[in-house]
Amino acid sequence: MKAIVIVLDSVGIGEAPDAADFGDAGAATLPHLAKAVGGIKAPTLEAMGLGNIQKLFPGGKPIAGVNAVEKPIASFAAMEEVSVGKDTITGHWEFAGLEINPGFTNFPLEYPSFPDDLLKAFEKQTGRGTIGNKGASGTAILDELGEEHMKTGKWIVYTSADSVFQIAAHNDVVPLKELYKACEIARKLCDPLRVGRIIARPFIGKPGAFERTHDRKDYAFEPTEPTILERLKDAGVPVYAVGKIEDIYVHRGITESVHTGNNVTSQAQVEKFTKEKKDGLIFANYIDFDMVYGHRRDSEGYAKSIEQTDEWLAGYLPMLTEDDMLIVTADHGNDPTFKGTDHTREYVPLLVYRKGQPGRSLGIRKGFYDIAQTLADFFKISPMPRGKSWL
Repeated sequence: MKAIVIVLDSVGIGEAPDAADFGDAGAATLPHLAKAVGGIKAPTLEAMGLGNIQKLFPGGKPIAGVNAVEKPIASFAAMEEVSVGKDTITGHWEFAGLEINPGFTNFPLEYPSFPDDLLKAFEKQTGRGTIGNKGASGTAILDELGEEHMKTGKWIVYTSADSVFQIAAHNDVVPLKELYKACEIARKLCDPLRVGRIIARPFIGKPGAFERTHDRKDYAFEPTEPTILERLKDAGVPVYAVGKIEDIYVHRGITESVHTGNNVTSQAQVEKFTKEKKDGLIFANYIDFDMVYGHRRDSEGYAKSIEQTDEWLAGYLPMLTEDDMLIVTADHGNDPTFKGTDHTREYVPLLVYRKGQPGRSLGIRKGFYDIAQTLADFFKISPMPRGKSWL
């Protein structure tokens, strides 16, 4: 008996009720990108009921190319986040049963973003100076400061609308091991400030043609209470992590992990775990939607990535048995047609596939932590403190 949770990173479906509080009124990742490209082809997600979700919440917009179906093969819902935030850590921790309130600390986007004493301590402990110190797109700041970094050896440090302290370094200037050590230093320095993530951003190439590598690594704030992953593992239920899941949960509650760097390798690993493991939770994050397309405001690339994942799902669903449960969802939005280059506060989709069981509406789920409660119910362990199971 297996549960498989697949997070389509940033695939939001429409503005949340409190979107205006986050500056995101009007955002709708999937509907807007589909409209921008003249429609997407996602017959598997359509059959699962993705198009049915838009009718569940006020202001839900149609997804061009993905229609509502009369008899969906999966149950469907719109999920509303209750924690204060619109970032990876907040979304994933809520999936796992936590509520983040107050939210993590966000740095100002204007220079200087980081407190002076924080940067001085970071420079002293790492032995390198810093440049950047502002909010920026990860690719744009490489174009702006990559050459200076290569000449001086100084760290490129920057933030975003999320609670992050990001450190970029060229592989020919700073070895990966040194970059990761610097992130560990930054993590300890940022803990008193409640910063969600420290992110290592290694890159390669020459001025005018820099490229970020797949060796990104996230250093998350420690969860303040046990997650569903830890509760399952403690109860003897194995937990298999794919993608950046191990970093998001700071390696807690994980039996085995494979740190894949893109959607295709993550999909292959999910298949491998599904074939090899008899029971347990398989938890995967598909990062390309957010990292490669959302932040870069690439609607066409985003749409093609959705279509590739849909095609993969068509081949994956037959691998599941009647004892398995597949959950497909997202952690936040990142509307490529919206202002700026950051995440957007949105409803996220919930699709639940059980072989041989007809789909039904699960309505609006107030709290991503309904996933954790359902997993506790599915594996028959003690209930989580928050959320409602849909089983």
